[in-house]
Amino acid sequence: MMFIVRATSKLKLLSSDMVYPASVFITGTDRGIGFGLVQEFLKIKSVEHVIAGALSPKDAKELNAIKDDRLKIVQIDIENDQSIKDAYTQAEKIVGDKGLNLLVNNAGVLPSYSTNGPISRETMMKCLNVNLLGTTIVSQIFLPLLKKASAHVSDDHLGVDRAAIINISSWFASISGNNDGSGHLGALAYKISKTCINQMGKTMSIDLAKDKIIVAQLCPGWVQTEMGNLNGIIAEITIEESASALVNTMTKLEKQHSGGFFDRHLKVIAY
Repeated sequence: MMFIVRATSKLKLLSSDMVYPASVFITGTDRGIGFGLVQEFLKIKSVEHVIAGALSPKDAKELNAIKDDRLKIVQIDIENDQSIKDAYTQAEKIVGDKGLNLLVNNAGVLPSYSTNGPISRETMMKCLNVNLLGTTIVSQIFLPLLKKASAHVSDDHLGVDRAAIINISSWFASISGNNDGSGHLGALAYKISKTCINQMGKTMSIDLAKDKIIVAQLCPGWVQTEMGNLNGIIAEITIEESASALVNTMTKLEKQHSGGFFDRHLKVIAY
């Protein structure tokens, strides 16, 4: 262990290759990976604010059962721009002038939709509206808080202790890695939406480079969630295993990772 002093503010006790955000906002925390990420960030003592964005806070029993003053639960429907703006206002009150260090876009849906299946524009649009449009607009609306956090740092380093947007993507986003088409999950719409997320993240990473904000895409793996355990098939890894690895990887992100697409262990995934 070693002491590292950043110009951001106070002294932090960090490992030599990890940095930690003082504040994090996570979407889709009602259950699954989002809930797991909340638990993992709360294990880090230097994290001051964990803001859990939930579609239905009153129904998120596990989330409400957590007793930690650093946790704040905020309602957010990423299909509704006003809901996103309201969540931003609440987050701003929580983090104050320090701004927001880390935004994790985790909320998503995986509707069954295949090339040879029934045609449904409604199903396609639902998937794109949540996974792509909602995530993009959340990122845009929350930018002032991220820029505020980044502006507090006087040096040139990039990391989640400064400002970062992490998009939870999927190996299904990889065009070069698509060897099964729609597959047994009927993932045509989902694959399209996640591939678009990678392009969005890459584009934003360039647009926000001058603000020294990292934007990166991470694949959590095939996780034992409601989304992952479809058609009676049990996924490979637990929520805790995935969330722990994701948080560990987030703490290691640097300038060279911005715009990239990685698995939960920071291994590059081909676009």
